[in-house]
Amino acid sequence: MYRILKQEGRAKRGEFTTVHGVIQTPVFMNVGTVAAIKGAVSTEDLEQIGTLVELSNTYHLHVRPGDKVIKQLGGLHRFMSWNKPILTDSGGFQVFSLAKLRKIKEEGVYFNSHIDGRKIFMGPEESMQIQSNLASTIAMAFDECPNSLADRAYVQASVDRTARWLERCQKEMNRLNSLEDTINKNQLLFGINQGAVYKDIRVEHAKQITAMNLDGYAVGGLAVGESHEEMYYILEETVPYLPVDKPTYLMGVGTPANILEGVERGIDFFDCVYPSRNGRHGHLYTNQGKINLFNAKYELDERPIEEGCNCPACRRYSRAYIRHLLKAREMLGMRLCVLHNLYFYNTMMKEIRDALDKGEFAAYKKRKLSLLFTP
Repeated sequence: MYRILKQEGRAKRGEFTTVHGVIQTPVFMNVGTVAAIKGAVSTEDLEQIGTLVELSNTYHLHVRPGDKVIKQLGGLHRFMSWNKPILTDSGGFQVFSLAKLRKIKEEGVYFNSHIDGRKIFMGPEESMQIQSNLASTIAMAFDECPNSLADRAYVQASVDRTARWLERCQKEMNRLNSLEDTINKNQLLFGINQGAVYKDIRVEHAKQITAMNLDGYAVGGLAVGESHEEMYYILEETVPYLPVDKPTYLMGVGTPANILEGVERGIDFFDCVYPSRNGRHGHLYTNQGKINLFNAKYELDERPIEEGCNCPACRRYSRAYIRHLLKAREMLGMRLCVLHNLYFYNTMMKEIRDALDKGEFAAYKKRKLSLLFTP
């Protein structure tokens, strides 16, 4: 159940109650693709840095270790010892981005594993079955993510097929949730709006999937080649046609600035690999802009990554020490940087929620953006 607590313009402050706990929104989901955050981040770490939702990927876990293995071990929550909500991405994006050889047909997609080349078929029913085996809190519908620069005719045909696939996902999810041996019989289903940068296709698809009364709705196929301005325009035009009383998720986005702009346009859920990926390369988010610890000027810098930050890295270690670890390729360096970046994102989301609670989001956004882009 999703409940709006406050609104400021289109920005929403809400609570989403699930079988694995209440999600305070807007929220950033920490990305643990294969049931772990890259950079040696443990479940205890996730709890310490204020993670509300963890995201894992259907395709990757199906390939390794196998969703049936995870089901035998009690589901994803038990497998990774995490008792808060988990969202599983349907695998659709990975099928289209990783598979060099693939055939898209009405029944689903035939492709080769990026790990060992073995042939795999995935369609709406298979994606739902894998996600049911994983027993995540929220399952994503299986869709095609067309290139944002694809021609109009291709995008329209793709969206029409995605709409048909969504009906099959909903039917299969209902069936799976009724089975006796299903681990999470309260698994939720989010549909995905597609349409590249074609406003009319997006809007029509949004109306179509809204009529299906799903548990939540995502906007997919953005941040994949179009400009930030195009992404914001599509959100402005599309989100009003998705139900305001259901959570809305902007998939794979983004930078802190993207998140602030997304919240303003009515987005509740975000996910992105930026904080962990950038952290592993020594690129760190602060309220004075991004810093690169590999720069020589930090060699003798005894300050924490950010003064006043309460993350595990900043509470104890200096920029100079973490820079040394990174240059020596010690895993601890990557781990501390990833922890800092995820803490920064999770803390920013709490600040956004607090600002919405007080009716001060517009002022917070303006202030935060001026800090993030300090010259």
